[in-house]
Amino acid sequence: MKQEIAVFEAISSHVRRRILAYLSQTDLSAGEIASRFDISKPTVSRHLSVLENAGLITSRREGQFVYYHLNRDHLVSNIYDFLADFCPVSRTFKKESKTLALARKAKKEGNAHE
Repeated sequence: MKQEIAVFEAISSHVRRRILAYLSQTDLSAGEIASRFDISKPTVSRHLSVLENAGLITSRREGQFVYYHLNRDHLVSNIYDFLADFCPVSRTFKKESKTLALARKAKKEGNAHE
């Protein structure tokens, strides 16, 4: 439940939701993300930190740049977990979502070994 709270606190910000939308299209460096906003780079960095601490994004360093990636499965899983408490139909979706996520992960790992 604590993780769900962190996720919903993270997505409560309009800026963070926009960052997630940008990352849903492609991985971006911190500088590329910051260039899309009219706020300071330290402020963007704090938003990225909140998203990363909630498990919604991951980062990787390449040389002097840090690139961010949307952790789509974690976001979807937390939303379905939340909905399951209020909507019985969502319990079915949650099971299907986890099954699809596992299948997608297995397929990705299978392709990596080829």
